[in-house]
Amino acid sequence: MTTVIWTVAIITCLGLLLALLLYLVAQRFKVEEDPRIEQVEKAMPGANCGGCGFAGCHAFAESVVKASGLDSHFCPVGGNETMKAVAAILGVEVKEKAPEVAVVRCNGTCEARPRTNEYNGAPSCKVKASLYAGDTGCQFGCLGCGDCVAACKFGAIAMDPATGLPVVDQEKCTACGACAKACPKHIIEIRAKGPRGMRLFVSCVNKDKGPSVRKACASACIGCGICAKTCSHGAVTVEGNVAWIDPAKCKLCRECEAMCPTGAIHAVNFPKPLDREAVKARVLERQKKARENAKKEENNG
Repeated sequence: MTTVIWTVAIITCLGLLLALLLYLVAQRFKVEEDPRIEQVEKAMPGANCGGCGFAGCHAFAESVVKASGLDSHFCPVGGNETMKAVAAILGVEVKEKAPEVAVVRCNGTCEARPRTNEYNGAPSCKVKASLYAGDTGCQFGCLGCGDCVAACKFGAIAMDPATGLPVVDQEKCTACGACAKACPKHIIEIRAKGPRGMRLFVSCVNKDKGPSVRKACASACIGCGICAKTCSHGAVTVEGNVAWIDPAKCKLCRECEAMCPTGAIHAVNFPKPLDREAVKARVLERQKKARENAKKEENNG
């Protein structure tokens, strides 16, 4: 009995001694955390989505507190209001950022992009992309398995069974970029929402040349460059056989949309439908006058 008592006593004393030693070591080597980190984290929405470029809200708060300013930091979920709260905690100024939204750059509906084969594997775009190009003749288009839907934490994206393409709910979308990262074909782009939600974008990323593109999808961008020649604001460029519209330069005149021969340019949230023929006539008249003026200058020179 005495042996048992002594054993328990020794173990207890040893445990207390080790606990005290661990406490002293922890106090000696502990790292003091800036109290503002906790304050900033509390001001964050707590989504931990990674849309800011950091692992989570705590990592974002640590980086913000250590940074000299907020120019390189932005929380897409909380938006400008959250950044204003963070700026108030840190005592710095912050510039407002234009709202952004995810757009799907694939125009290949089931009708425009007919199937050439059938996929019976795991319902994952990532798996499907690793095995082959897809169910259609377009190797750049949406694979239709909904990885983007699964990646969205806000229920802002869903698959349309009629078209086979993802549809973004702009009211729910926080532009966190999770859907864009999940898409192995990179057809989802985060871009400016635009004034009153109005925006124009090229709904295609196919980099093949015109004839093969048109064969694979009736609504694809064929890289003809008509949109770039039409735009008088320098907002449209064609690179790698596919057009892209710069939202910072676009004036929302919709002339490029009217002139696009395949309907690859999409307009969102415009209050009136496009009078394609009227816009075409205006563009052609302007181009005609430009040619006449150029010819006059050449003759005068």
